[in-house]
Amino acid sequence: MTGSKLKIIPLGGLSEIGKNMMAIEYENDIMVIDAGLMFPGEEMLGIDLVIPDISYLLENKEKVRGIVITHGHEDHIGALPYLLPQLNVPVYSTKLPHGLISMKLKERKALAGAKLKAVPYGSQLSLGRFKVELFPVCHSIPDAAGLIIHTPLGVIVHCGDFKLDYTPVYGKPTDLSRLAQLGAQGVLLLLSDSTYSELPGYTPSERIVGETLDRVMADAPGRVIVTTFSSLVSRIQQVIDAAAKHNRRVFVVGRSMTDIVKMTLELGYLKAPNGILANIDELRSMPRNKVVLVTTGSQGEPTSALVRIANRDHRHVHIVKGDTVVLSATAVPGNEALINRTVDALFRQGAQVLYDKVARVHVHGHGSQEELKLLLNLVRPKFFIPVHGEYRHLSLHAQLAESVGIRKDKIFVLEDGDVLELGPNGGRVTGKVSSGNVYVDGLSVGDIGSVVLRDRRMLSRDGVVMVIITVNQQTGKLVGRPDIVSRGFVEPGETKDMIEKSRDLVARTLDHTGFRPAEWGFINAKVRDILNKFYYDQTKRRPMILPVMVKV
Repeated sequence: MTGSKLKIIPLGGLSEIGKNMMAIEYENDIMVIDAGLMFPGEEMLGIDLVIPDISYLLENKEKVRGIVITHGHEDHIGALPYLLPQLNVPVYSTKLPHGLISMKLKERKALAGAKLKAVPYGSQLSLGRFKVELFPVCHSIPDAAGLIIHTPLGVIVHCGDFKLDYTPVYGKPTDLSRLAQLGAQGVLLLLSDSTYSELPGYTPSERIVGETLDRVMADAPGRVIVTTFSSLVSRIQQVIDAAAKHNRRVFVVGRSMTDIVKMTLELGYLKAPNGILANIDELRSMPRNKVVLVTTGSQGEPTSALVRIANRDHRHVHIVKGDTVVLSATAVPGNEALINRTVDALFRQGAQVLYDKVARVHVHGHGSQEELKLLLNLVRPKFFIPVHGEYRHLSLHAQLAESVGIRKDKIFVLEDGDVLELGPNGGRVTGKVSSGNVYVDGLSVGDIGSVVLRDRRMLSRDGVVMVIITVNQQTGKLVGRPDIVSRGFVEPGETKDMIEKSRDLVARTLDHTGFRPAEWGFINAKVRDILNKFYYDQTKRRPMILPVMVKV
């Protein structure tokens, strides 16, 4: 047996939902699994997206053999347009993720030179010392895959995002026979999806949602508006099937939804009878009880079609009494307030709104506890790492693994950046690599740091005060009293006295310092210190103070 160690390095997706990325390293070879994004939390003001920190991969660029993608959801592919320009390595995936990645790269004008390779289930890839085989798993998007990775130390199974649905709407069920076969031969390490490790029992089948949509379209007096993730192709198929059954025509609303429907129809993942998909211009002339709209906006995203409809801001669609809106998605943690606001606005305009708390309009794409235990029993790994989830999900999944007989010292609950070294006799965390958040804000990637976010939080909470200090260019003496302008700090009229006092305070301080123009750094710090203290004593707030010098 070789003396080299196998390193498992999560760069995203552990202790958080989103930005999944995992590096596996052996000697001079690194393979990467997934490259996802995460949506910003409320405290990340002005940030559009969050992607993993790939400093470690960039430092070891010559070792990286490729990125293997498990499936086409944003939290697994969304970072590629931002990372590939820095780390141009081959990206391997099944056919649908390949199409979705191409679309994303084209949008960001990053497609030129990208090495994207579509691979079928069962074929073997060579990535240095790693041999990788993709096998089918059932998830809420077609063409989802788990990975069987042959390494010099043994077989690693990464199950991707999965559930055990024996009657999927599209594609194959999770390939349990292949997993059982691997389990019998011996598996070194299992990495398994922890997202719903809190939920007892089994995840219901997608078929349940199809039945609900069928009933909704049969009973709804007017239009039916279904909102879901644009990547949830099986749900869009269910909408088309139910609409066809009840002689309704389907209108696709929202740019990303339109793009994905177009692409999946071309690739054969969506099947629509002739004439069922209608152009938005035909909407006005159609009887309301013959209309189904499928839209984006299930997460309350401000620019999405559903939110614009709810805000009476959509060009073609306005809510009328008798409309039924179906929210067919689970809230991504942190988006609940946005979604609730949208639902309230729809109710207020007379729509009937169905969401997961009041109807079976969505089932999630992840295995619950019994499915996770079944997978552990089939694969019977020597070592186990729970992945894909917040820390509580990982911890509960670790407990499930113990309950089916995996020894505690063989289970590793890791966090982003941990370096786990596995050898023939055991494993231990030997260090940490850089693994923080990289923020995408407009066109800038990674230029926004924690200092900028802290400043934005400060501005949003307590506002800004500008102090304009006019000095004589020759003598460096103060000319008149400083001007003070505030925004978002206090009401202009109410606190005139306080602002006047602060002007006097700055003038007195600067008169006593006898400064020269070269000492601006000292003046800047002095003005900020005295005003910080003064405003905090008066208001218990800390506005951002920006002194500006004007020389005359």
